[in-house]
Amino acid sequence: MEKMLAAVEGTNVVHTENAHCANAATVVILPEKLVGTCAAHELAAHTEIARRLAVLKGCEFAGEFEANYQYENGLYFVPSDTLVGLDYAAELRIRNDEDLFGGVVPHAFVATKTITHALPGPYSAAPDGWAPSMARKVQEVVLPGYSVFNLHDARDAGTRLSQQGAVRVKKASGVGGLGQWVVSTAHELDDLLYSLESEDLLRGGVVLECNLSEVSTLSVGQVKVAGMVATYYGVQRLTSNNRGEEVYGGSTLTVARGGFDALLQLQLDSELHTAISQARTYHAAALSCFPPMFASRCNYDIAQGVDASGQWRSGVLEQSWRVGGASGAEIAALEAFHADPGLSVARASTVELYGPQIELPHDAVIYFQGSDDNVGPITKYVTLEAYAHP
Repeated sequence: MEKMLAAVEGTNVVHTENAHCANAATVVILPEKLVGTCAAHELAAHTEIARRLAVLKGCEFAGEFEANYQYENGLYFVPSDTLVGLDYAAELRIRNDEDLFGGVVPHAFVATKTITHALPGPYSAAPDGWAPSMARKVQEVVLPGYSVFNLHDARDAGTRLSQQGAVRVKKASGVGGLGQWVVSTAHELDDLLYSLESEDLLRGGVVLECNLSEVSTLSVGQVKVAGMVATYYGVQRLTSNNRGEEVYGGSTLTVARGGFDALLQLQLDSELHTAISQARTYHAAALSCFPPMFASRCNYDIAQGVDASGQWRSGVLEQSWRVGGASGAEIAALEAFHADPGLSVARASTVELYGPQIELPHDAVIYFQGSDDNVGPITKYVTLEAYAHP
């Protein structure tokens, strides 16, 4: 990847281009992922996010992190995934949430959706560092479900949940709506679980939850950058990928300057208020149950719909402490707040569309447009709605 570096001949020292950045951190991307590799469209989007973060922070963007370079300034990281391990973060000189756009957790499973639910029983298998207190603190703000790490526990959990209706089974590492299945009978459940065991997926963790119909998925999140705090709620859209699968298609965010209190002070319907309050509870529980984790970018998905008995339910599905699909809109809102210190609310959207010919709105900021080796033709862009002071 081309690097925006100004190196002194014979050395590997990177210099900033702006005099006022003398004490600022140089922004770099870190494309490592916990599972798999970063796709080209993801890397392009993360690079554009990092470049815009550098502008917000008033410092240089130096492209992809190179361990062998001696950077003149400190570094501000934009990792493609949640960083695992406090020692690893310390090696990168990431000490707190001011050093990265994303988060650091003590164990790999903490970055997955398995922390959302309890184990089926007191002797169920669990990874090192498992915190039973997390499930107790969030049980009122999540859907009925269990997290499992072997076949025996998965069958136990699935049998219990299936008595209440269809069960949604989700891989711990699944993203964007992929890696999920809905089963309605014991036979279907057994077939699915044995296939997951044969692929060695159960050991990494699987979530089983009651399945909802008439579902809407909301996002609630918070970002902290350059002395600014912004908290938002968002509505997700689905789209069809190039294989005809229904996947994440973008989000429209309403962003308030400030913390959760600022967001809750907006005029909200009861469903939105419930989702934001649930996300806030989940956020606080995670920070207290898995110390000394920290994050400057937090996003929580909340599903609202009807269960098999006809009861309306709302619950947090999972968390994201890394750059994500809504981050382009998060950055657009931060840019608006930075440009107008008196602005308290902004609205921005991310859009992901598949196919070779996509018509773009005139005000679109393109994050990627082209053919990706993994997903085929895809376009990712961001728009910022016209806004006014309340």
